[in-house]
Amino acid sequence: MAQVLSRGRAALFRIHPARIVVTAWGCTIVIGTTLLALPVSAAGGRATSLIDALFTATSAVCVTGLVVVDTGSHWSGFGQWVILVLFQLGGFGIMAVASLLALLIAGKLRMRLTLVAQTETKGPVLGEVRRVVTRIALISAIIEGVTAIWLILRFAAHGMAWGDAVYHGFYHAVSAFNNAGFVLYSDSLMGYAHDPWVLLPVATAMLLGGIGFPVMVELLRHRSRRRDTGRISWSLHLKLTLLTSALLLAAGTLLVLVLEWENAATLGGMNVVDKTVNAFFHSAMARSGGFNSVDTGAMEPASLLATVALMFIGGGSGGTAGGIKVTTFAVLGVAIIAEVRGEPASGILGRRLAPHVLRQALTVALLGVGLVILATIALLTLMEERLEVVLFEAVSAFGTVGLSAGATMDLPPLGKLIIVGLMFIGRVGPITLVSALALRERTRRYQLPEERPIIG
Repeated sequence: MAQVLSRGRAALFRIHPARIVVTAWGCTIVIGTTLLALPVSAAGGRATSLIDALFTATSAVCVTGLVVVDTGSHWSGFGQWVILVLFQLGGFGIMAVASLLALLIAGKLRMRLTLVAQTETKGPVLGEVRRVVTRIALISAIIEGVTAIWLILRFAAHGMAWGDAVYHGFYHAVSAFNNAGFVLYSDSLMGYAHDPWVLLPVATAMLLGGIGFPVMVELLRHRSRRRDTGRISWSLHLKLTLLTSALLLAAGTLLVLVLEWENAATLGGMNVVDKTVNAFFHSAMARSGGFNSVDTGAMEPASLLATVALMFIGGGSGGTAGGIKVTTFAVLGVAIIAEVRGEPASGILGRRLAPHVLRQALTVALLGVGLVILATIALLTLMEERLEVVLFEAVSAFGTVGLSAGATMDLPPLGKLIIVGLMFIGRVGPITLVSALALRERTRRYQLPEERPIIG
């Protein structure tokens, strides 16, 4: 019997990690869809249509935030808690899986029987896995708890009953850190557009969740090491993530300020401080947060296009943000600069980038572009909407952002299924694709004859 179980475990972990990820997310979505389709999940006691339940469950598990029914009014308390559990599991799972796959690819975990076969991995791997998962849970609890306490106090200061303030503060804190974008208000956070003490904590929690668990752990570890030794040495991944994230955040804030400064439907009627805070908030949320404090659908076309670019890039690897990730964007930028300068290799911050990293970044980016274009074409044939609006919805789904220019609620059934597919692929696709590419690397024992086709 023991031999049969051992063979079964070995067969299980011979499955490629990417398949396990896809299966786990798919099963969670099925369970969530079933629960949300029950009459008890809807506020009126009426069963929600299967496609709307599927859309909401996928959006929650993939921590996107796009909705086809209003979260606060359509769902009952039970339904709202189901959604919260789904996006908490989705956010925690993304950080855990991405971090473990990164360890696997880096060679810190064994290729086979990583999680269960302790006899083959001789124990330390299981200990490392437990440490990673425990740290993720602890960091999540601390950030969500601090954000929840702050929001509870702030909502109470706005006159909300303490019971409601506790529920709303906790719900939105968890949604913010997990980059889920689910809000209990029909206008998202537009009602708090003039309160920076609501917007800034939400943006901070979202940025911390989206920056990536590996970055947070390295920052904490180096802080401790610097206190002991007085020296600090950051990895290239951390440097690229922080530098690129800061540049994109600043660029997005400046673009929204300039483009929406006189738009009466968005920032036009605000004072300078409120304009700056709301521009910063929108720039942060475009990175995968999904909350909005101004009417996104009323923004200028140029602002929508800038937001599309930010949503497509997304946040940090190993975090709750979506998109192709800031490191992918940075690697491509470095490669372009190196090619323009005629340099034989790409390098940044004193480090040379391996050729396979460039190929992986190019693969992820081009496949993302191709998927978004195909989805946009399909949606344009189903909807009578402007190109920029449809493109915005498609990129928001692929980047698991959750911002909407107003077209999501009007999606036809087939359009909802297209967005569901985009959310699922956008959530698990980059992780599984990069891990698959990295784990399939092999050395070729021969070289083909070289020839250069004409480029450009």
